Amino acid sequence: MAPHDRTPPSDASGTPGASDASELVDFAVDLTSQEVLRRAQVMAALGPDWDPMEVLLGEEAAYDLLYSGLDAEQQGLYDDLVAAGVLPSRGDGSAAA
Repeated sequence: MAPHDRTPPSDASGTPGASDASELVDFAVDLTSQEVLRRAQVMAALGPDWDPMEVLLGEEAAYDLLYSGLDAEQQGLYDDLVAAGVLPSRGDGSAAA
């Protein structure tokens, strides 16, 4: 086995640490198996009783509650944000829908 050369490569001018593009090495890591394992662990952590539709409906109900009961100033700001496309319109276009 050859000893490790700790001297940085040099370019044609002899400048230490310089190298040309022909010395670059392609480096790739395939994380496919790790991603599959990560996804399997997430699904196992969620458990067999996890219902994505129930979660989505719960989130929608929470948003409805969040934007309900606004005073006039809050409603105006909400309407401005909907008009700007920042927030989606809920129900009939008012926050209390």
